[in-house]
Amino acid sequence: MAAPVIHPSAFVSPKAELGEDVVIGPCALIEEDVVIGARTRVDAFASIKRYTSVGEDNHIHSYAMVGGEPQDLKFHGEVSQLIIGNRNNIREFSTLHRGTESGGGITRIGDGNLLMAYVHVAHDCNVRNNVVMSNNATLAGHCFVDDYAIIGGLSAVHQFTRVGKHAFVGGMSGIAQDLPPWMLAVGNRAQVQSPNFVGLRRIKASQELVSGFKQAYRLLWFSGIPRPDALLQLEAEYGHLPDIAEFIDFVRKSERGILPAEDRKHESC
Repeated sequence: MAAPVIHPSAFVSPKAELGEDVVIGPCALIEEDVVIGARTRVDAFASIKRYTSVGEDNHIHSYAMVGGEPQDLKFHGEVSQLIIGNRNNIREFSTLHRGTESGGGITRIGDGNLLMAYVHVAHDCNVRNNVVMSNNATLAGHCFVDDYAIIGGLSAVHQFTRVGKHAFVGGMSGIAQDLPPWMLAVGNRAQVQSPNFVGLRRIKASQELVSGFKQAYRLLWFSGIPRPDALLQLEAEYGHLPDIAEFIDFVRKSERGILPAEDRKHESC
């Protein structure tokens, strides 16, 4: 077991817990009540604030601020947490904030995520696994972003909004309602443009699954059928496919409602 390597100019609280092979760079700040897992690297001038837990094999780049107090007027200094999983890449000047009492007290970042420069993850968010947030992408409080979602640069997601698995948000978009799994949205305010065909190709999706998402897009946004009935029809035709079943469940559970579609004919799909 190798001891942590701490630059002489770094400030590391004696009440912080550092795993094996952790590297702390010049002028980095690690406050008390911080736990950092094995082989995590914290670069120069980055800071990890109190009540933050960081897993293994993460890389926190220079000037990132991890575990800051929530930007919420209801927050009055109570203990809350930021919990980060493993193998995340948190780039320069990103800000990740702790949770609030009203939101359950925990902000969560899963595994394998890439948070590019100037990304902001606000209080009480839940970012799952293998998510990409491009430069200046912003999550307001209480957002949920599911596995493999991609959020383009300079985009903002409204508080309490959900972004589904493998969804794609184009750059400079404003997401004010839920974006279902495997859908692509862009614009301010954002509209659904199509299924995420590029993502489907990348996973070598079956033709049946591609057809299922084409049908989902047509039924929900262009058929004129009431949404509960459209979901029942989609379920009857493609509900045996797990990804379609997950899509249906996401839409049914939406509290904010789902994003509207771009005003064009579905034949473009």
